[in-house]
Amino acid sequence: MADKKPGIDQTLIRDLANILNETDLTEIEVEQDDLRIRVSRAGTPQYVSAPVPVAAPVQFASAASASAVTDAGKASKNAVTSPMVGTAYLSPAPGSRAFIEVGAMVKEGQTILIIEAMKTMNQIPAPRAGKVTEILVQDGAPVEYGEALIVIE
Repeated sequence: MADKKPGIDQTLIRDLANILNETDLTEIEVEQDDLRIRVSRAGTPQYVSAPVPVAAPVQFASAASASAVTDAGKASKNAVTSPMVGTAYLSPAPGSRAFIEVGAMVKEGQTILIIEAMKTMNQIPAPRAGKVTEILVQDGAPVEYGEALIVIE
């Protein structure tokens, strides 16, 4: 006679769902012997308007390597470069006002755009205070590590 497998423990699933709610996680998975249970939330947002904690601090390239080539082909030592590969967003949510505009004055540490990488929204701060003279990326455009994003004079 074949062994009868026990039913899935509904209490365990409810407990895992409660952990998701309590910790604001989007997914949790447990595995024990030959049983594996994964619980996830449906529909993760593409944009966030509140600050998002980043796993590691964003590090900018040194001044020597931060020089980038603008559309006109001239080197710009004032270019802010991408610290990661991802998708650049110029506003916190679709249809909302952009973080910055050409001609705007920014403060050091002010969020200038968001880069989505591995489904995580990373706020990119201005490395220095100054005036935004160029925005070199379009909203929703893919960016590469080291790519010039914005010029702050």
